[in-house]
Amino acid sequence: MVALLPAVLPVGLIILIGFIANKAISLERQTLSQLILYILSPALVIDSLYRTSLSLESSIGLLVGFAITSCLVYLVAKIVSRITGFSSSLKTALIATSLFPNNGNMGLPIVTFALGTAGLERAIVYMIGSSILMFCFGPAIIQGKGIIKGLKLIVKLPLLWAILLGLGLRIISLTIPNFQFPFDLDLGIQKLGEAAIPIALILLGMQLAYTKFTLGLKELLAASIRLLIAPSIAFGVGSFLNLASLDLQVLVLQSAMPTAVNSLILVTEFGGNKNFVARSIITSTLFCFLTIPFILWLLRF
Repeated sequence: MVALLPAVLPVGLIILIGFIANKAISLERQTLSQLILYILSPALVIDSLYRTSLSLESSIGLLVGFAITSCLVYLVAKIVSRITGFSSSLKTALIATSLFPNNGNMGLPIVTFALGTAGLERAIVYMIGSSILMFCFGPAIIQGKGIIKGLKLIVKLPLLWAILLGLGLRIISLTIPNFQFPFDLDLGIQKLGEAAIPIALILLGMQLAYTKFTLGLKELLAASIRLLIAPSIAFGVGSFLNLASLDLQVLVLQSAMPTAVNSLILVTEFGGNKNFVARSIITSTLFCFLTIPFILWLLRF
């Protein structure tokens, strides 16, 4: 657990900065969420797709495993919300907290610690699949206005085009032009992508400043789906697909991450119970100190 602190403590620090900033200065949360959704996250996806060097076989295996796992987790969240009689707002929030893991700012450092560079390359592929789900299909899932309207919304959002651009650059092996003046385009895209995670964490801290944090059964339920049920499903799916050992380990470990901060951004932008999402993010992040070491032990890292 001590070894995980370097990956988790910076996250908490940035959230705290957002919490304090909200008390000290006037910031518009909606503007920050739109900045992340429409500018910073597309840059992160383009940069990740352009730079990855993982083999096609491993990439496809991880993406297929991620897709099947996500579908099953979505079904679990739907069934649980129906059994518990959640309101429409809470149902949407539970789906968001269950479906989107924090496989970027937490997943990447933890996988690197456990599996090194080879694991990191696979974790980035998983993160790309998660970004596709979160920012291309996530808004349509959260809005829940049907397939046609969902597809129209997907086309309007920049993430789909960012994915196509990143894949295109990767497939045809283009080098993004490096200009000495007035700027380095390659470095500019990279820096924009790097800004997505810390600003999302600041936004979470701001939301928490408005949220009365309570550890209730609903938050524990959301955390259990994210931290325990999701990695269990991922292990079953990866075993069924006969993924290579390292691919399976990354699939399970990335699926065991707490709720993504960006789930709050999607709910803020497209609807759902924001306070429940914010509490669930904190709850799952706190409890991952217990669950992730346990999963590491089960997988014999």
